[in-house]
Amino acid sequence: MNLITISEALAEQLDRLEFSSPIAHVYNPLRYAWRPHREYLSRYGASGKKVVLLGMNPGPWGMTQTGVPFGEVTVVRDWLQIVDPVDRPHGEHPKKPVLGLECRRSEVSGKRLWGLIRDRFHTPERFFRHYFVLNYCPLLFLDGCGANLTPDKLPPGERRAVSGACDQALRRMIEYLQPEYVIGVGNFAAAQAESALQGLPVTIARILHPSPSSPAANRGWSEAALRQLAEAGVPFQP
Repeated sequence: MNLITISEALAEQLDRLEFSSPIAHVYNPLRYAWRPHREYLSRYGASGKKVVLLGMNPGPWGMTQTGVPFGEVTVVRDWLQIVDPVDRPHGEHPKKPVLGLECRRSEVSGKRLWGLIRDRFHTPERFFRHYFVLNYCPLLFLDGCGANLTPDKLPPGERRAVSGACDQALRRMIEYLQPEYVIGVGNFAAAQAESALQGLPVTIARILHPSPSSPAANRGWSEAALRQLAEAGVPFQP
């Protein structure tokens, strides 16, 4: 199995799940944004990485729009050179439309993460030679008002169902990529990695999530992330 076949299987598993209140809308970019997602995996997701950065799930203006983890639109289009069109998800909330590369909103978390990567490595080829970025869960969850709900806010039974599918997919992806380190971007992703990857020969660490809702991230996220990587002994340079 490679990343594409693993992602296809994960999308099928998640399609079979049902969600209850407060979840009113579920977007699966592995379906409607499959073309750019597949391009990302096929172009950059070769086996033999050193470090995998692991996010939680799509933000409404990032992977939800582009199919790329932390996929801030200008980075995906102009730096990663991924320009595939996306379709519209079923049951779209009017406050969270999917416009693909025409989206004018910028996802701050993605801009910070990919901005650090771009500043550090300069070209995608230099970064992806030894590094990769994944999301633990590919689904975006919205309540009836269009507010974003993270996977940890799901009802317990539904969270277990999502985690079962995503844990299995993550483990298969890491077995394929064979990194030395998996870095959880935020506490949730790190905790899920620790659970899903037990027994694999990989070191798990974490860095501060770049969300603008985090006061610590707003006081210099790049510096904090680089410091945490250095403290964990994780190489992060060309």
